Amino acid sequence: MPEQPTGGLVRPDVSVSDAVAIAREHWGITATASELGSNQDRNFLLTEADGTRSVLRVDNPVFPDSARDAQHAALDAYRRAGVAVPAAFPGWDGSLTQRWQGLSVRRSAFAEGEAMVDAGYFAPVVLREFGTLAAASVNALSALAHPGLDRAHMWDMRVAADEARGLLSSIGDPALRGRVEGAIMQAERLLAAVSEQLPVQAVHGDLTDDNVMGELGDDSRLHPRTVLDLGDLALGWRVAELAVCASSMLHHESERPLRVLETIVAFHADAPLSESEARAVWPLIVLRAALLVASGWRQLEIDGGNDYARERIAGEQAIFDAATAVPLVEATELVLDRLGFATAATPAPTPVGAPLSALLPGLEGEVAILDPGVESEDLAAGAWLEPDAERTLVRAAFAGGAAAAVMPYGVYRLTRTRVDSADAVPTWPLATVIHLPAGGRLLITAPVAGRIEGSGYGTVRISFGDGWVCEIRGAEFAPDLGTEVETGDGVSWLPESETARTVVVSILRGDAPGKVPAVDDAPLVLPEVVPAWRRFSADPAPWLGLPALAQADEAPAELARRERIFASAQERYYERPPQIERGWRHHLVDTTGRAYVDMVNNVTGLGHGHPGVADAVNRQIRILNTNSRFLYRELAEYSERLLALLPDDARQGGADRDALDTVLLVNSGSEAVDLALRVAQAATGRKTVVSLREAYHGWTMASDAVTTSAYDNPDALATRPDWVHVADVPNRFRGTYRGEATGARYAADLGADLDRLAEEGRPVAGFICESVLGNAGGVLLPEGYLADAYARVRAAGGLCIADEVQVGFGRMGSSFWGFEQSGVVPDLITIAKPMGNGFPIGGVITSQRIADALAGQGQFFSSAGGNPLSCRVGIAVLDAMAAEGLQENARVVGGRLAEGFRALAERHPLIGPVHGEGLYLGVELVRDRESMEPAASEAAAICERLRELGVIVLTTSERSNVLKTKPPLCLTPASADFVVAALDRVLSEGW
Repeated sequence: MPEQPTGGLVRPDVSVSDAVAIAREHWGITATASELGSNQDRNFLLTEADGTRSVLRVDNPVFPDSARDAQHAALDAYRRAGVAVPAAFPGWDGSLTQRWQGLSVRRSAFAEGEAMVDAGYFAPVVLREFGTLAAASVNALSALAHPGLDRAHMWDMRVAADEARGLLSSIGDPALRGRVEGAIMQAERLLAAVSEQLPVQAVHGDLTDDNVMGELGDDSRLHPRTVLDLGDLALGWRVAELAVCASSMLHHESERPLRVLETIVAFHADAPLSESEARAVWPLIVLRAALLVASGWRQLEIDGGNDYARERIAGEQAIFDAATAVPLVEATELVLDRLGFATAATPAPTPVGAPLSALLPGLEGEVAILDPGVESEDLAAGAWLEPDAERTLVRAAFAGGAAAAVMPYGVYRLTRTRVDSADAVPTWPLATVIHLPAGGRLLITAPVAGRIEGSGYGTVRISFGDGWVCEIRGAEFAPDLGTEVETGDGVSWLPESETARTVVVSILRGDAPGKVPAVDDAPLVLPEVVPAWRRFSADPAPWLGLPALAQADEAPAELARRERIFASAQERYYERPPQIERGWRHHLVDTTGRAYVDMVNNVTGLGHGHPGVADAVNRQIRILNTNSRFLYRELAEYSERLLALLPDDARQGGADRDALDTVLLVNSGSEAVDLALRVAQAATGRKTVVSLREAYHGWTMASDAVTTSAYDNPDALATRPDWVHVADVPNRFRGTYRGEATGARYAADLGADLDRLAEEGRPVAGFICESVLGNAGGVLLPEGYLADAYARVRAAGGLCIADEVQVGFGRMGSSFWGFEQSGVVPDLITIAKPMGNGFPIGGVITSQRIADALAGQGQFFSSAGGNPLSCRVGIAVLDAMAAEGLQENARVVGGRLAEGFRALAERHPLIGPVHGEGLYLGVELVRDRESMEPAASEAAAICERLRELGVIVLTTSERSNVLKTKPPLCLTPASADFVVAALDRVLSEGW
């Protein structure tokens, strides 16, 4: 069996001019040459005069012809299996391998595409595709047999530990050398238990991001396509193909190494792993990383001029750091869990009596189970953000007479959630924590039968079952090592104390990695590693007579549940949506305690969980809720409050319009628009309504009729009813006329439309327009357009409807109403979303004369519109907006946010115009600022990445290329800065 020398190879001494000569002499082509990187061979890009490109490879002389023949056979196997590989070109004599000055040279087609090694961030779909490609590789090569495969080389993962250990002396950094040595020892130990069960077959051996060419997909991401460089082809462990591939994924977001589980799961789907192979995956990833680091240092020792090796050092270091960032046994359990392999059975607990009696038999009184979780009612109004939130829960339990207060195992703690953070934080406790008030000594008894082992001062450890340990912290002392104890035997005492005391109980597998415990609390772990710790640990509750409350991330199951009962037309956000069960102000929190900055919920203008709104609902629902045909004060009070918010000239009327003095209340924006259209038609005795192109106004029959957005309905323009006329949208960035001074031209075109409608016997009843083009992403109307348009509509006998559902109610910051931006007063105003801060309220403001026209069509009535409950909520919202200065906050923070986005545009050409005002902004993404080609796929992908970094933002506009930014009006400067920084990171690293 041929052997490759240990410790790296010096590349053949072949120059660019040599490469040109080789191409001419052996393939008869005239080409220029430029060197490509390689650790051990020489590779050159050949370019002919007509632009045809190919690759010349000069093999290191250590490799025999049999290895090259095996590679050619593997290329054929790949092609038969549909794996894309470059074509090999025979020389003049028909042989694929040519000789030049004693060296073996070959030429192959240039693989079109883009290199993936330096592509930055890889999305989950790309990680999965690499796993699929690695599976396709082993499946294609599974039956390949060739003498040239049976060769020894340093990259064979069966000898990786020895090879890496032999290169340790080359690592010049002593601290790094020690880390690499320790990682080798740990990985080697775990591999030893399964190595005999690992299947051996032909493997590519170096199927990494450096040896796969990518192709830009429709989603704007680079996807793996063509497999390159079979220089390490040989027999090896089948699972090593996956480990080598997966290790190369790590540096694409090295601070989040567990994302590579996507690659592992995808491989397993097409090339199922045995349990032994699954156990080998992460140890092999670590060994590959260790070997990369050690060999990189060694390569520079023996070939100091190898720029390729020098450039790869930092990436190899990042791979090693990522591979070892998670404890090896923890990562292995995560692999086993994701692949569906069962864990060790938990011992059955002995039935116990009263809560905690199995541990503290002398405890008398009630045991309170505390709820620090995401849905806890005890943490309302942001109480979970207080530094002493958990202590507050404990003190409240004691104040209520509890003899003990229990923080349960496995309940994601909202109290540990961190806002404005790109990373999740540890929220899942590994133990049950029992808080006790000051008092005398209490006997601690064994809740399990077993043997005392490894106990120290203040800690009792009892081994029991098949490799499990019950650990009790907070005790005075521990019995002698090796003491056999039965359930209920006394094992220590809880010391007397004048202050509160804590006992921490955990049930752990003996091989669980150590977690440094807090003095009086449970260790907590990150949500992403909880599946491993559900295998490493068990809930102590059954042994302690407590309810089992441990939680898991159920978002995938909840998504499947929803998909079973939802229609396909019902939208949801994100490819893998988090399960959101709590909100506070401008933050959303998922069931694992991960917080997100909410940049899309303009419905909750005050912010989520507002106590004033909650109190208003709670009070009014207990007193009265009926319909508006009864007499009660809330309806008039709320209506008067709304009218008082209008500008003075709106309340006073003018020469061509009435004073706005009447309010009609309904339940939603769609209903408000529907009602406004009906009122306009009734008041004018006409039917035709003019709506702008690219508009969204609602989903009811009438509001949908004036909705012209092709994004919401691709057939919108072709399917409008005959009473709707679609006018040009005055978008000065993408419309018929572009630039600042376009308002008059758009208005003139609208006037021509109105004249034509009149000539056709279809005079206008109403003109509906968002005061700011919200559906376009907050595009401000051209100066003078709306005033001119309103004048023309009124001159034609029509009424002007301002749709303020999205853009009004203080969101503009500099004005309460969007129409104030244009200095106009409409005849009808539709409002909804923020009126109830999530409670369903909508309305129409108009004049009494116009509203009275409804009487000709019968009485107007809405069962829930304007009822006491909705009115009381509406009043609470207006009170809070004033008390908290939210309109001013929208102006100040919105200005800061817009400034931040525009600063990003100076560094990132993908950002085009930044639209809007206040806290209704739109960041338009374009591939070219001149042509304004929309970057729709990039926008969608960026939203997915931003979610990973803790920001909820979505796309809007006809082209779906605008990041819509319409958060609760309480957005803070800190959160605004966090959002800008997150977007900067995504645009810098990739999506």
